[in-house]
Amino acid sequence: MSLSTHAASNPSAADEPGRHWFINRPKVYPAAVTGTFRRLKWAAVIVLLAIYYLTPWIRWDRGPGIPDQAVLVDMPGRRLYFFFIEIWPQEVYYLTGLLILAAIGLFGATTLFGRVWCGYACWQTVWTDLFIWVETKIEGSRTERIRLDKAPMTPNKALRKTAKHIAWMLIGVATGGAWVFYFNDAPTLMRDLLAGQASATVLGFAALFSATCYFFAGWAREQVCIYVCPWRSFQSAMVDEDTYIVTYQDWRGEGRRPLRKSQGWGEREAEGYGDCIDCKVCVHVCPTGTDIRKGQQISCIGCGLCVDACNDVMAQIGRPRDLILFDTQNDQVAKAQGKIVKPRVVRPRTIVYGLILLTVASAMFVSLMMRATVDVNVLRDRAPLFVALSDGSVQNAYTVKVLNKTHDPRTYTLALQGLDNAELSAASLEGHGNTLTITAGPDSVATYRVFVKLPQDKAKSGSTDVTLMVTETGTGEVGTHKSVFMAP
Repeated sequence: MSLSTHAASNPSAADEPGRHWFINRPKVYPAAVTGTFRRLKWAAVIVLLAIYYLTPWIRWDRGPGIPDQAVLVDMPGRRLYFFFIEIWPQEVYYLTGLLILAAIGLFGATTLFGRVWCGYACWQTVWTDLFIWVETKIEGSRTERIRLDKAPMTPNKALRKTAKHIAWMLIGVATGGAWVFYFNDAPTLMRDLLAGQASATVLGFAALFSATCYFFAGWAREQVCIYVCPWRSFQSAMVDEDTYIVTYQDWRGEGRRPLRKSQGWGEREAEGYGDCIDCKVCVHVCPTGTDIRKGQQISCIGCGLCVDACNDVMAQIGRPRDLILFDTQNDQVAKAQGKIVKPRVVRPRTIVYGLILLTVASAMFVSLMMRATVDVNVLRDRAPLFVALSDGSVQNAYTVKVLNKTHDPRTYTLALQGLDNAELSAASLEGHGNTLTITAGPDSVATYRVFVKLPQDKAKSGSTDVTLMVTETGTGEVGTHKSVFMAP
């Protein structure tokens, strides 16, 4: 962006742009900018959007009868598939671990680099960037968009506005549709959608997510970052004097004054003015309309576009780069005094965050590698607590659920520990004895109603602790569940 272009794109009328229809504050019209951070943001947008839209279409062969979608939240089957990992409902602690890792990782990233998540990876930032790019292609530059909003309605204005909102809606539909693909087999659902056979539930959720994307990325934009998102408040507790954040070097830039064409730089310095020529390019390129020259503010998302814009201006007027840059508070204090401070990446809070991340990640990895493929759940009948049979023996009834986490049928031996001379039988199985042979289908739960009978002279009054043990006949893997045996 050249100074001449900037001057042309910032008439006095542009200093008082339109206002949001739902919040009484000036509407933000971000100007286009080029540079290192803008390229990083575009790279993040492309990569993250590609991951979001393409992931449901990745296939992963898990065998016959098992979903082959690499990432799938199978609500009817009560499973979560992530490539080679299969999470069952009772393993929700893995999701808890992921949330802990995400939170601590976010804390650590913020401690090191400020609101880098907000500036580059947050879905609100990614889709807002995409929507603004579409708006720019249809309505023009920042100045053209401001003038278009201020102009009375004409056929040209109506056409541009309609085209923009249609494009936004299409992106919203694509976004909402992609989200429901994560909960359904993507190719099958796509065929149903094209054939008009998708369920009302699917269409309802797709419409909800589409409308949400359209509203937040198209209309709300920076309002979400400033007024809605709670992280804008939390992040201030994560930042310290050694955090790299977007910083205006006021010791170098103040005082501000526009640069006159006839004014030499020596004359300007003699008059006590700094490098900032008050062109406001840094404000006009900011997606939240923040003036970084006023210091750190809750509205700054740390994207660094103002760094690119200011560096471009500094290059044109022959001044050193980085009047605005990513820097630490300690470094700024040292620079103002003519000193040099070494960055402190390793410090107490980053060590703590790193140790927590390592501990949780290691625990999850070990648990995932060592988790059993069989699980047992036992529910003892409480009404009646026991039954006295005609031969004088005492019988308790149990509902035994055997979870087979493999994709092949399995055969197990069911035994009871803690009671000598106990006899087991099942309503769905022939025979009885001190053990039972049961089966469980692939990737399923087998349920058996099991009866435990004990001679009267062997029964201990009250409750006796027992353990029901299931042993896989092929691998010898064991699953156990503790219960009690009740007797009069």
